[in-house]
Amino acid sequence: MTALLTDLYQITMSQGYFRAGMHDRRAVFHLFFRRAPFSGEYAVAAGLEPAIDWLTGLRMGDQQIDYLAALTGNDGAALFATDFLRFLRDTPITLDVDAMPEGTLAFAHQPLLRVTGPLWQCQWVETALLNMINFQTLIATKASRVCQAAGDDPVLEFGLRRAQGIDGGLAASRAAYVGGCAATSNVQAGLQFGIPVKGTHAHSWVMSFDDELTSFQAYADAMPNNCVFLVDTYDTIQGVRNAIEVGTAIRREGHQMVGIRLDSGDLSELSRQARKLLDQAGFESAAIVASNDLDEHEIQRLKNDGAKIALWGVGTNLVTAQDQPALGGVYKLAAIQDESGKWVPKVKLSEQEIKTSNPGIQQVRRFQRGDEMVGDIIYSELIGPPGDDAMGPQCSTTDLLIPVVRDGRRVHPSEPLSQIRGRVQAGLKSLPGQTKRIDCPKPYPVRLEQRLSQQKIALITAVDKGD
Repeated sequence: MTALLTDLYQITMSQGYFRAGMHDRRAVFHLFFRRAPFSGEYAVAAGLEPAIDWLTGLRMGDQQIDYLAALTGNDGAALFATDFLRFLRDTPITLDVDAMPEGTLAFAHQPLLRVTGPLWQCQWVETALLNMINFQTLIATKASRVCQAAGDDPVLEFGLRRAQGIDGGLAASRAAYVGGCAATSNVQAGLQFGIPVKGTHAHSWVMSFDDELTSFQAYADAMPNNCVFLVDTYDTIQGVRNAIEVGTAIRREGHQMVGIRLDSGDLSELSRQARKLLDQAGFESAAIVASNDLDEHEIQRLKNDGAKIALWGVGTNLVTAQDQPALGGVYKLAAIQDESGKWVPKVKLSEQEIKTSNPGIQQVRRFQRGDEMVGDIIYSELIGPPGDDAMGPQCSTTDLLIPVVRDGRRVHPSEPLSQIRGRVQAGLKSLPGQTKRIDCPKPYPVRLEQRLSQQKIALITAVDKGD
């Protein structure tokens, strides 16, 4: 990735700060979302690792400087001044970043990231951070919902062919595994991230032979330890019978048919018929895998209908988050130092209350009683934290934002995906059941610390009065 992975206006504003002599004032920005995706109440924080890699590797080389030097304004003159470009080339990135660890459950208006440092640098990194955090948080959240609907059944991510480009496919596979998927069909993601890979064969395999039975026999000869047969190329129930015939043959040779896959038709009814045939033939352990435009709502419907499906292959609707293809995360200035070095809290106003931002250097304190999360409080480090009893007695507390970058250098070690994935599962286990429901979830308690709330009201009032 490159230092120019940003929007042009981030660079024009940076030159503006440079001209105004404000570029080195320290500022604080927060990255957060205003509404949880998919009509839910929570999101799974994800994408931090690639974001840190990009930020800590951010350097301005001759190629980038030469490109910026060639840009012109509407009068045909150079858009960026030579002294500003020289400053960009010679100045290292010195940002501090505090963030929720990947896999943490987050809620509306809570900072997933807090970026502190020179104003121009905070501004420059906005676009790339939003790009990486927004997308992977969205997909990890979708995956967690799909896996929740599937219950104890494994979910396989099958979405590479429908993903939004190569980068989108890899990022989606990573995020889907974080969110709870057991494996991916994406072999490059398996190599790059250590995600388990799974896959069988396509309809084209069956169609390449004279008949379905011959195709199953040929596949078993080639891959005797990976026999999951796709049975719906022609007649699904006959396909199950053909799979049973081949499965019986390879069993005599010491191999085991893993299962069958259904990819079309009435998945609920077909799975029940298939299960009956498999069991009657002595293949009680053979799994029925289902695919075909699945999401959390369809999986929930099929399970409620008594479908005999043991594994779920979810592709398009997961990796594109088709029902909500963008998280809508934002990145807002919350405090800036004045000329004397004093921190000045800032608030953005809007006629829409949800778009009015929170001021200060924010931190999130999570309260837990026993094994259950009971609520979060957003507070400003400029004011001070809430008391440990602010959400009731006998609560333990954790501040969620931890240091990950200091002075432009990583200070928090990279975590294995298995550890991040485990954090998601632990968080969901602690989240009240009504809050993690797929349909009509109950809101989770999140509020501003009382003094921060009062400060926000005072800032809004001052703006309204023109003070």
